[in-house]
Amino acid sequence: MLKVALPCPSSDAVIRGEGRGAFRGKGFDDEEEPPVRRLSRAEAAELAAREPAISPWRVVAAQVLVGLAIASAVQLATGDPLLFASSLYGAAVVALPGALMARGATSRLGTISPLTSTVNIMGWATVKIVVSIVMLALAARIVPGLHWPVMLATLVVCMQTYAFALLWRARGKRQSEHI
Repeated sequence: MLKVALPCPSSDAVIRGEGRGAFRGKGFDDEEEPPVRRLSRAEAAELAAREPAISPWRVVAAQVLVGLAIASAVQLATGDPLLFASSLYGAAVVALPGALMARGATSRLGTISPLTSTVNIMGWATVKIVVSIVMLALAARIVPGLHWPVMLATLVVCMQTYAFALLWRARGKRQSEHI
């Protein structure tokens, strides 16, 4: 077996970007980045106006509406109350944990400091995941005769409202630029 020894660059060479595989040509280090500075109240308000936030409650409301629309369409198309209940339960598996997360994310605890805000969001995200898993595990007991494909299809469609929330934000941003 042939072994090849490659020279190992010194730690100084690696820090300076001269090590193995160093980028040749114009790179990120060549460009001067402006220093980070704290925004004034006026600048922060202007940035918030330029980058509109979407209320998590609006997303939860959209999930509920989408779930109700799908369940109604299933009921109209099939007339089967079990399929209707399965569809409603799929929407509930998305909307109820989402509502818990929205409640936690909008609590005043998150405004104390960046650290408490981060811990608050992570805690409520964990609650959301656990509640979703428990609801899925109990689905067949809560809705006897549950039709899994209908429930899962509704669940997936309701989850897509998160992607649409990003589109709402982008649309709101474009509209504010035209004003």
